Amino acid sequence: MNQKESSKQRLIIVSNRLPIVLSKDAGGNWQIKPGSGGLVTALAPVLKNRGGLWIGWPGSSIDEEDIDLEELLKDATQDYGYTFKPVPVTEDEEEKYYYGFSNQILWPLFHDFQTRCHFSPDYWEVYQHVNQKFAKVIAQNIGDEDDHIWVHDYQLIGVGHALRNLGITSKIGFFMHIPFPQLDIFLKLPWRFEILNQLLSYDLIGFQTQRDKRNFVQCVQAMSKDVKIRGRGRVLSTTVNDRKVRIGNFPISIDFEEFAQKAKSKEVEKRLAEIKEIYKTRHLVLGVDRLDYTKGIPDRLRAFRNALQRYPDLHTKISLVQIVVPSRVNIPEYNDLKQEIEQLVSEINGEFTQPGWIPIHYAFYSIDRTELIAFYRAADIAFVTPLKDGMNLIAKEYCAANIYKDGVLILSEFAGTAGQFNKHALLVNPYDIEMTAEKLYQACQMKVGERKKRMQALRRITKKTDIYWWVDSFLSAVFAYNLKDFSELTDYIPTSKITDYHELSGKSGASV
Repeated sequence: MNQKESSKQRLIIVSNRLPIVLSKDAGGNWQIKPGSGGLVTALAPVLKNRGGLWIGWPGSSIDEEDIDLEELLKDATQDYGYTFKPVPVTEDEEEKYYYGFSNQILWPLFHDFQTRCHFSPDYWEVYQHVNQKFAKVIAQNIGDEDDHIWVHDYQLIGVGHALRNLGITSKIGFFMHIPFPQLDIFLKLPWRFEILNQLLSYDLIGFQTQRDKRNFVQCVQAMSKDVKIRGRGRVLSTTVNDRKVRIGNFPISIDFEEFAQKAKSKEVEKRLAEIKEIYKTRHLVLGVDRLDYTKGIPDRLRAFRNALQRYPDLHTKISLVQIVVPSRVNIPEYNDLKQEIEQLVSEINGEFTQPGWIPIHYAFYSIDRTELIAFYRAADIAFVTPLKDGMNLIAKEYCAANIYKDGVLILSEFAGTAGQFNKHALLVNPYDIEMTAEKLYQACQMKVGERKKRMQALRRITKKTDIYWWVDSFLSAVFAYNLKDFSELTDYIPTSKITDYHELSGKSGASV
């Protein structure tokens, strides 16, 4: 069987990182470890179920002559059930493409932190080069036009355009995992026209929420007068260079059943018992976040301190476990953020600690899944308060793991998840320290009946719109199959018909 026959109608996933990490051990030998992050969590079970190919960077700066990547990944391919194709990235490319353009320009700008952007032309040049490198690897591994190519996230916006320049006519989908900014913010990007045109090279451009899709449509209408977008609802369409382009919003999710079953496992039960023995408090509050300024960790800590100041009856009865997962430690701003978090934890504990009670338990480490789910089980309240987030899978994982259905989810209205969870979570504006503290106190005072009613609804939504629903919905749209029914997925739109998302400031989603 030749390559075309064996690879027909495969699903080809393309992301910045492979779902594994390649690194050297203490002896200088290369080793492979499982990857982490929302995209890996979401897509790995789908690709294993369907079979196919995953193309991406192995996660280390590697000179192409330093190692035979193909040979090294053979064993991993057998273990995971699908094929890996690596895209080598040099140290200079990593610095300018990943830490530079992706994480010092696109990431802060698309999360409304434009003052943190560093608009270096060198970053743009290398970003283009690496995107073209990804496109070449894809082109070399396409079986035929029936292969389904699905490109992921802001690091690879230019891959579709590069594939078109290589003569690839296969249908290509793109999903943006982070928010898409409003027009006035997007216009600050020096390469705004290039980025917009590259996105329009895809057959389907998928976003997390209606808000993100609307922001993109507004940018297209303002900057590309010849592109007319038609339709209503979740999937719109336009024509670019005689090619139909669809624009939709598809909220990403998790493998609900896998999390729910794992939560019942013996290893989780064992770790849960250990956690309860350590944290003997009436209200255990959990925060789990990657180290990033968009996660709002300092604001959350200040809200927790405000709650302790205003509600003395919480003293000795509540503890916050804040786990911070290391990320992008090579960027100075992230080290500064880590120091700020640790300073706040020290100040709050110094102010309120009593014999036998510590208000905040802080940990800076990568947490494995068993321990994470055990903490989900142990937590009475999940404190998920990003300043801006594309979706936030921590909120969904907490609900799936809450098998006794008695936990409370406090959720930022600026997380994409708020579009699905707004009626049943306690929504907060994370910039409003006092309001967030009030919601924390409300969660502590909530009766068991209300807690169960809210959590049952959250679990029902998460289960119905799981990761397989997300994949089927996206692929149905990009390859023109019958679209799924989105009628039960309402995004967070206030009844007052506010047209600007930022007009929500100062309002609690729970009161709308």
